[in-house]
Amino acid sequence: MEKVQSNVAGLCELPAEFIRPEAEQPRFTTFEGADAEVPVVDFGGEWETVVKAVCEASSKWGLFQIVNHSISSEVIDNLQRVGRLFFELPNEEKMAYARDPESKSLDGYGSRLRNGWVDHLFNKIWPPNAVDYRFWPKTPPDYREVTEEYGKNLQEVVEKLLGCLSLGLGLGAEELKTAVGGEELVYNLKINYYPPCPRPDLVLGVPAHTDLSALTILVPNQVQGLQVFRDQHWYNVSYIPNALIIHIGDQIEILSNGKYKAVLHRSVVNKEITRISWPVFMEPPPHLEVGPHPKLLNQQNQPKYKTKKFSDYAYCKLNNIPQ
Repeated sequence: MEKVQSNVAGLCELPAEFIRPEAEQPRFTTFEGADAEVPVVDFGGEWETVVKAVCEASSKWGLFQIVNHSISSEVIDNLQRVGRLFFELPNEEKMAYARDPESKSLDGYGSRLRNGWVDHLFNKIWPPNAVDYRFWPKTPPDYREVTEEYGKNLQEVVEKLLGCLSLGLGLGAEELKTAVGGEELVYNLKINYYPPCPRPDLVLGVPAHTDLSALTILVPNQVQGLQVFRDQHWYNVSYIPNALIIHIGDQIEILSNGKYKAVLHRSVVNKEITRISWPVFMEPPPHLEVGPHPKLLNQQNQPKYKTKKFSDYAYCKLNNIPQ
């Protein structure tokens, strides 16, 4: 399994397989006038104000940043440090954690994205019965400790976000959490590593997509790369220091029967600097059936989405099969 990082050292010309069609190339499709004015939610504010802000951003954008959340800068700095150190290891050491190509699981080091300028590492970090430590790096030696600490810290943020979104639908504060799996909700960490690219105007790190998750919570390094599609243009998203970037995923759009919107986004790369990001995908357990929440449906609000097992939804999404 060839990796982007191990094949681009000293590269002056771009391999043809990475060049996107003109309709996707950043040089033609990125809006250069201004960055997207993505909503920013003060997570430490008054509860009713937070609920309103989260629900409005989720309905109009599907993407927002939260500040004054409960995760310390030290916890986030450590997460970034151990991820960066893993990708700086020699290729043969990283390959010890390579994803099993015969497995349905995404766990491990590799790249399933065709012609994306990115390598990645997947580790499920919660709940305990979903974790497979075989694919957790032993170098750096505190990778497990640091990653588990971040996962514990995330739980409070996730509870609060799901509570806000649930209340915004007129449901009880716990009902949306229950609908996405309750205590079985899977936290799937992905570290995206985007090496410097000789022609970033021609390639994409990750092509345009919505996340198949319920929610995605992302920590970037300070290198710009996230873009959001809005008003028929691709806009850069400016990062706020120590903020968490929240994506509404497909499952929340489905459960809300379309009130909340899964955000269409992509990533671009840099000519000089490595970009790294740490999304955690909050995914229903595979066996759980997800569809529009029954309490939202009536004669005036008919279901807009099918109800199906999350594993079936994910299979269709990952293999480009209509849902």
